[in-house]
Amino acid sequence: MYAPGTTARLWAALGGRPDALARLEVTDAPPVYLSRYRADEVAASTVGVAAAAAAEAWTARSGVVHTARVDVRHAAIAFRSERYMRVNGAPLPPDDWAIGGFYPSKDGRIVHVHTSFMHHQERALAVLGVAATKDAVAAAVATWDAEALERAILDAGGVARVLRSAEEWSALPQSQAVAAQPVVDTARLDDAPPRLFDGPGALPLSGLRVLDLTRVIAGPVCGRTLAACGADVLLVGSEGLPTLEQFEIDTGFGKRATHLDLRSPAGRARLLDLAAEADVFVQAFRPGALDALGLGFDDIARVRPGIVTLSLNAWSHEGPWARDRGFDSLVQTASGIAYAPSEGGGGTPSPLPMQALDHGTGYLAAAGVIRALAAQTIEGGSRHVRVSLAQTGAWMTGLGAGDNTVGGDPAIEDVRDLLDEAPSQWGAITFVRPPITLDGTELAWAKPPERGGTSAPEWLPR
Repeated sequence: MYAPGTTARLWAALGGRPDALARLEVTDAPPVYLSRYRADEVAASTVGVAAAAAAEAWTARSGVVHTARVDVRHAAIAFRSERYMRVNGAPLPPDDWAIGGFYPSKDGRIVHVHTSFMHHQERALAVLGVAATKDAVAAAVATWDAEALERAILDAGGVARVLRSAEEWSALPQSQAVAAQPVVDTARLDDAPPRLFDGPGALPLSGLRVLDLTRVIAGPVCGRTLAACGADVLLVGSEGLPTLEQFEIDTGFGKRATHLDLRSPAGRARLLDLAAEADVFVQAFRPGALDALGLGFDDIARVRPGIVTLSLNAWSHEGPWARDRGFDSLVQTASGIAYAPSEGGGGTPSPLPMQALDHGTGYLAAAGVIRALAAQTIEGGSRHVRVSLAQTGAWMTGLGAGDNTVGGDPAIEDVRDLLDEAPSQWGAITFVRPPITLDGTELAWAKPPERGGTSAPEWLPR
C-alpha cells in the first residue's frame, strides 16, 4: 500500500524540495505481500524517491518539466526481482553444498550461519570442526552458547549472527549507533566548482559515468537503477573475487563488466585513471578497506574534483560492528526484524518475504546519488553519500507493524505482465522490468548483463 506521508518524509530526508514530489504519480494497489512489516510501503516509497530524484535531475538538466510514475505492485515485485529471474525458462539450481541456515544453540537461542560464499562456509566449518552437512552443523552448534559461537565465527572471518528480538537489539551499542544516523547521509567533501551536465540528455543521466565496485544486491541495485536512468555504468570486479551468479545476472542489466586487480599497483592506477573521468563512484567495501589501498573517497575526489561518491555497508558506518561482514538476512536476524515470539518464550525466525533491506537500500542509494549530482551542479563540492542495510532497517521498523493478514506470496505466474526477456551470455533471461516510468515511458536497460571481465576497463565516448 502507498503512504504519501512516508514518501514525503523520505524525500525531505534526502534534501529534496517538496514541490518536486508534485511531479511524482503513484498508482496504488492492494497489498502484495504478507508481511509483519510494511514491505509494500517500503518498496513504493524507496522506488518513489528514486523516481522523483530522476525526474528532478532531468528537469534541472533540460529546462523542461519531467514527470515520474511508480506503480506500487511493480515496485513490490521488483523487490524480489532475483526470485523471478529465469535463464532459458528455468531458475538457477541451488548451491547443494551450502549448509547455511538457522540452528538452535546450547543455551536455547538460535544462530544464523550464513554461507552464500564458499569461503565463509569453510571458515564457519573450521570453527565448528565438522563436515559440510546440515546434520553435523546442527549437532555442533548445539554444543555452543549462541553469542560465543557468533563471536568465534566472526573472529575466524566467517559470517553468523544470533537471532535477537527488537528489545535485545535496541540494548546493543550497535543499535544505538545506527539510531543516531539518518537513513541517508550526504556530506560535502571539498569546495570543487559546480560541474554542469552536457546537453539535455535523452535520459536523466545520459552521458554520465558510474564506477560500480559492488556485488550481491544492494549496491548493484543502485548501479542498475542509475543505468536505467541512462548512465554508463562500469562494474569493476576481479578474477579472484567470488560472485553469486543469480544476483550477478539479475543486477547486471545495463552495465558493462570489467576486471581489475586492486591488489596490484597497475590495477589501482587504472582504477584512479577511470575515476578521473567518472561522475559517480559507488563502493560497498567494509569501512577503511579502500583507504588502505589509496582508493578512499579523498583519493577519488583528488583525481576527480566534484565527483559524487557512495559508500554502502551492512551495519552503518559507526559503532562496534561497522567493520563486520553482513548481509540483508543477517541484519534482519540480529536487529529483531526476523524475530517472531514463540510459545514458551524465545523466538523463531520469521524473515521478510523479500530482501527488503537490500533492495530498499539500493533504491535509496540511487536516489541519494542522483540528488547529490543535482546539488553539485548548483553548489559545487565533491559529495559523499552513505547508506547501510541497518539504517534502512531502522527506518523501516520505525514505520510500524505491517498487516500480516492480507496480501500473499506471488508466484512467477502472477507477475508475467511485469516481466520481459533478453538474450545474454547465459542464454535467454526472463527478468522484472525497471519499476520507474518517466514522462509516460517505462525505463528500460540498454543492454543485458554480461559476465565479469567481458568489457575492457575503459569508458564509452560521452
